[in-house]
Amino acid sequence: MATDSSIPKHQRVRQTIADAIAAGDYEAGQRLPSESELVKTFDASRPTVNRALRELQLTGIIERRAGSGSYVRADAGTRGYTFGLLIPELGRTEIFEPICRGMTEAQHNGPHVLLWGSSLADTPDVEFQASQASRQLVAKKVSGVFFAPLELTPRKDAINHKIATVFDKAGIPIVLLDRDLVSYPARSRYDLVGIDNRRAGYTITAHLLRSGSRRVMFVGRPGSAPTVDARIGGYCEALGEEPGDLKPRVCRIDPQDKGQVKSALAKYRPDGIVCANDFTAAHLMKTFTELGVNVPGKLRLAGIDDVKYASLLSVPLTTLHQPCADIGAIAVSTMLERLRHPTLPARDILLDFHLVVRDSCGFRKKR
Repeated sequence: MATDSSIPKHQRVRQTIADAIAAGDYEAGQRLPSESELVKTFDASRPTVNRALRELQLTGIIERRAGSGSYVRADAGTRGYTFGLLIPELGRTEIFEPICRGMTEAQHNGPHVLLWGSSLADTPDVEFQASQASRQLVAKKVSGVFFAPLELTPRKDAINHKIATVFDKAGIPIVLLDRDLVSYPARSRYDLVGIDNRRAGYTITAHLLRSGSRRVMFVGRPGSAPTVDARIGGYCEALGEEPGDLKPRVCRIDPQDKGQVKSALAKYRPDGIVCANDFTAAHLMKTFTELGVNVPGKLRLAGIDDVKYASLLSVPLTTLHQPCADIGAIAVSTMLERLRHPTLPARDILLDFHLVVRDSCGFRKKR
């Protein structure tokens, strides 16, 4: 097993098991050692082993059966194409796990294998790990790569372009997931599968306006992905259609920083807030609780994504639901079409979303 301490341990566990399966040490349908046995074998914690197995499951190499254990998938040795996955925020941004499940569950003329790249966000030297992960996938001769560009780091643009350049030089096509790697509204030359983020910003803002808010603020974190800028564009468009010359109130802050949040509330005096995503909304709601700001009594709050905890927050969150599993399935079909027709122009494949109204906006649709 690799002993490079710069590589997170769950990645080393995952790769060792994947290599053993590829080498035939475990046959199709065979049960893997139990989690307890793997903990001893790798001298790792149970959460580390559990994460490694979950990632193997998401890439379609194993299946996990409740109360029974983990098994090598019956089709693990039957390969169509082999694709690489480079998703730095897996485990931190919840939309990516259901996207990966959508990829593995989609049946597109045979079983295609997904190989994991490094979890770049888990490492202190992101640039080095990004370069290493992309070169590993090139060395494994993958047919294509699904890439969710890095965000929330000062060097994200340089790192994302470096990753793309490695695959370009190797002649490996890229399908982007959720976001582009250039600033909005510029467009890269890669296929992209996600939702229409400008329309998403417009839709959620329009809902808050219909709910009675007039001083709607947009909150996002510094260094966010281009999707957030697109959502801000839609937010501004919705405000512009309202009578009364409503002014945009765009705020780039850390939603967990009470000082920054207090300053934004004092400056903009919002009665409604559109958050860049549910992650931001959840942290902002917690900060509001600590500051004694009542949601939705003092102000209405809405997010975008509809991650699994959105309905479980202290005040259930109004949000937009992304069809993540469908995004994953369509990303695979997009890649297959790109391989069949490499000269096609770059495409945005944008799936529809729907509004989910809960208590945080203080307004429910009539049934």
